[in-house]
Amino acid sequence: MLLERLRNVQVSSLCDADKGLAVVDPAIRAMVPDVSFAGPAFTLLAYDDHLPVLVALREAEPGSVLVVATNTLRKAVSGELFATEARRRGIAAIVIDGYCRDLRGLRRIGLPVHARGTTPMSGTTRDPGTFGREVLIGRVRVAPGDLVVGDDDGVVVGSRERFEAAIDQAEEIERAEQALLAGMARGRSLHEMTNVDEHLQALEADVPTSLTFRV
Repeated sequence: MLLERLRNVQVSSLCDADKGLAVVDPAIRAMVPDVSFAGPAFTLLAYDDHLPVLVALREAEPGSVLVVATNTLRKAVSGELFATEARRRGIAAIVIDGYCRDLRGLRRIGLPVHARGTTPMSGTTRDPGTFGREVLIGRVRVAPGDLVVGDDDGVVVGSRERFEAAIDQAEEIERAEQALLAGMARGRSLHEMTNVDEHLQALEADVPTSLTFRV
């Protein structure tokens, strides 16, 4: 299954496999370490108001990633209670172009949450929310149903077809990297397991070349 395969590779490997993949602003970073996620986007707008996120927790399908646009305002729109409900409902992750709170609780729950940071001040509860529209998250446009994939390194967004085209190569990159790590554990240098010297010579001679692994 594509989503499971995406959860099991690093986002960096996907970016190596597809250099044009849309990468969310790295200021939107993992609040919970050592977790990864992949799922279709459930998009919403929450401008200094966390009521839309509460509603989205009920409306989104299990496995979805809540993608929350806040116009980069300064109040928290999600915290421990919402993460707990998201976990209970089977939501894959929450990605906020803005702020969250209750960081200690979020880490205990373990649900993937990406945000620009934390603040103790929450917003209002007066906006019923806007859902299912294309939103701008960290300078990346996200449409409902786009796949959103993230880990400690960051978040990438694309169509299912784009990820299907990249996943085989991403997995091959990870197999090669594991072989390199195993080689270094046995005492081999990283340089001798690449074509770095030939690559440098070709660059100096202005000959087409690329750096490759020898594993």
